[in-house]
Amino acid sequence: MKINDRLKTIGDLVEANSFCLDVGCDHALLDIYLVKKNKNIKVVASDIAEGPLEQAKKNIKKEHLENDIETRLGDGLKTYSEGIDTVIISGMGGRNIIGICKESPKVLKNISTLIISPNNYQEDVKRYLCKHGFMIQNEVFVKEKKFIYQIIVFQKGRKKYSKKEFFLGPIFLKKKGTLFKEYYEREYKSREILLSILPKNYYLKRIQLKNEMKLIKSGLED
Repeated sequence: MKINDRLKTIGDLVEANSFCLDVGCDHALLDIYLVKKNKNIKVVASDIAEGPLEQAKKNIKKEHLENDIETRLGDGLKTYSEGIDTVIISGMGGRNIIGICKESPKVLKNISTLIISPNNYQEDVKRYLCKHGFMIQNEVFVKEKKFIYQIIVFQKGRKKYSKKEFFLGPIFLKKKGTLFKEYYEREYKSREILLSILPKNYYLKRIQLKNEMKLIKSGLED
C-alpha cells in the first residue's frame, strides 16, 4: 500500500516497541506502515469521522492486520487508553492540535512522546507543549511536491528555549540544510510581500512581521 513521504517520515520517527495512538488516522496508511515496518509496534487508529474510519477498517482488513491495529471512533485524545505512550497528530492546523491537547490534560501527563506535524502555527504548538511538560527532541522537514512540512517530536521533559529557537526550531537551527533554507526563504518572502501591502496603521502587525523577518534572516545567516 503506497504511503506519501510525509507519513513515511513520521512513521520512521516512531521508536521500536511503541504503543501508538494515531489521532485523525484518515485511511490508516500510516498505521499499516508502522505495523508492517516493525512487528513490535502496537497501534490504535482513531478518527472523529465515520467515513474515513470505515475506509481505514477496509484498508486494514485488506492487509490482514485486524489483529494488529485497533480502530476507534472518537474525538482527539479522548480515544486514549492506558498503556499508550506515543501520540501522532498530523495534517491538522496548529490551533486545532492545541485545542485537542487542551481538552485532555490528563492524557498529556501519561504520554511520553508526541509526534506532531502541524500545517501552520508551529511556534504556537511548540510553546504550548513545552509549557505543559514536553521538550523538543527532534525536528524534520519533508517536501511533498511544492509543499514543505515540519514534523516535530516532543518528549517528556523541561527545557528553556529562546524566542529564536521557538520560532525557527532549536533542532532545525542546529541541522540547517537545504530544506531549512528553502522553507525560511519562502517564509521571509511571504512576510515581505505582506508588509508591502499592509496599511501603515496596522502598527502591531507590521512590528511583528519585521521582527519575524529579522529572526529568519538571522537564522539563514548564522
